[in-house]
Amino acid sequence: MGPRYLQLVRKESRLRMDQVDALAVLTRQLGRRRTQRGGERLTDNTLIRIAVDLLLDRAEQLRGNTEDELLASLKESTDR
Repeated sequence: MGPRYLQLVRKESRLRMDQVDALAVLTRQLGRRRTQRGGERLTDNTLIRIAVDLLLDRAEQLRGNTEDELLASLKESTDR
């Protein structure tokens, strides 16, 4: 079976600097809050995969033609 990262497909994405910074902070915070040591390491990529899964789960809520419109449509649906 091997390490988890070897089971995954590499996909490149460009992120804004504020996203990169916030993601790194969140990864460190979650790492410090862990109740169990060992096992799978939490990384920025771990959180990105979770975000993609969440986006795919809510795909039917997406409305719009731009990044801002698509994001707004997801935010509107969670405010209800």
